Amino acid sequence: MPMQTVQIAVFFLVTGLIGLITYIKCRSANRAAVNSGEADSKEVFLAGGSLSWVFVAGSITLTNLSTDQLVGMNGNQMLLLAWWELAAVFGLIILAKVFLPIYYRYNCTTTTELLEKRYNNHHIRALIGFLFLLGNVFIFLPIVLYTGSLFMKTMFGLDISLMTLAIAFAVVGSAYAVLGGLRAVAISDTYSGVLLLSLGLLVVFLALKAIDFDFSGIPAERLTLIGATNSPIPWHTLLTGMILIQIFYWSTNQTITQRAMASPTLKEGQKGVFSAAVIRLLIVPPIIVLPGVISYKLYGDIGDAAYGRLVGDILPLWLSGVFAAALAAAVLTTFNSILNSSSALYVLDIHEKYIGKNASLAKLNLIVTAVFVVIALLLVPVYSQSESIINTVQQLYGLLSMPILSCFIVGLMFKNVHYLAAIGAVVLGVLLYALLSFWIKPFDWHYIHLMFITLWSCVLFSLAINKFVFGQKAEFSWREISSGELTAE
Repeated sequence: MPMQTVQIAVFFLVTGLIGLITYIKCRSANRAAVNSGEADSKEVFLAGGSLSWVFVAGSITLTNLSTDQLVGMNGNQMLLLAWWELAAVFGLIILAKVFLPIYYRYNCTTTTELLEKRYNNHHIRALIGFLFLLGNVFIFLPIVLYTGSLFMKTMFGLDISLMTLAIAFAVVGSAYAVLGGLRAVAISDTYSGVLLLSLGLLVVFLALKAIDFDFSGIPAERLTLIGATNSPIPWHTLLTGMILIQIFYWSTNQTITQRAMASPTLKEGQKGVFSAAVIRLLIVPPIIVLPGVISYKLYGDIGDAAYGRLVGDILPLWLSGVFAAALAAAVLTTFNSILNSSSALYVLDIHEKYIGKNASLAKLNLIVTAVFVVIALLLVPVYSQSESIINTVQQLYGLLSMPILSCFIVGLMFKNVHYLAAIGAVVLGVLLYALLSFWIKPFDWHYIHLMFITLWSCVLFSLAINKFVFGQKAEFSWREISSGELTAE
């Protein structure tokens, strides 16, 4: 049997097993309600509030850890990128200790629902939900499809176009999101995550063995954790925008927080988030940087193709098929996680408020998912031209992330703030970041510094507009909301 045939056969076998286990686990969980036109939004988008801490931790981990991380971060071929994961630990702790109790207290289905309740207006919820949708559909979905397809093509040496592989991922991934809801997504995430993390560590060990644990010959700038000014992560960015990016991603991003909000109790959700933080600290960093550094010694500077080529070379034939299945599962679960959260944002934040509540939830979910998938597929060729996919993602998302985060900060820290002041700050933030990052580029400042400037400009602008245009004095209310004394505006 040809080598490639063996790999592909093992790949489909393991992929099928993961799907079967997920089906069995979900079978008893009210499938009829999910697939009928009367499915409850809590069931479809929050798994009926039934996720144990194990599935919360597993789903958060694998939703984030996919080919955009493994391919993109290893594609930089330097240790410095580990800072994204190390800083993420802080972001997860903020989610567990600060934001999650508030989401549970306000009984939120989406993170944007919190904004509606704090500003006492639905329009700001719809606007922020729309911005999240823009990021999901135009940035994250196509990038997940592109990097997953690139890995499969590189590892197996397939004579198939990236678009063909992307379509395959899109079809299977959307099936999970539409037919199984968040429950199926979280369960498949967890089982796939155990397999992927185990094999990811094995790849690190075999890669180290391939170079006899000898890093000589690799340039010092690729081995340091103290980034120079012209590096992807200069050391001083750790003191400004890096932590803000982590707070935004882990604490306000619907795709991540949706898992933590789907537990039966706050304590169960927090336990899952803390477990995900431990995984992020101890296991993930070596997986997303060491193979890339080692591939530099073996192959030179080959960019985003580094991880797929290394895995294809060092893993035994049959095991490479297993690893491909685990990584394919990571692509699918990340893809369907983003789809599920995007559908939740559209249905709950936009459609039900501005179009109507009479539509069948299952049918509406199917339609919007199909639209999102088509848009993502059309953008795959665009991202295939990127020099470094992970840096492209972060820089582009700065257009949305800091303006969105400013709404959460002002809404939680203060009361008596007019919703139009917050919306005005969002508009300012998008324009300011675009101006500083893509046109003026003052003093060649790193985009992470520009995120810091953008966020606090938005916060100050919002408070100033609230006072001088709307004549309202913002009142500091963090102590009340964090202690549970304040339940709604």
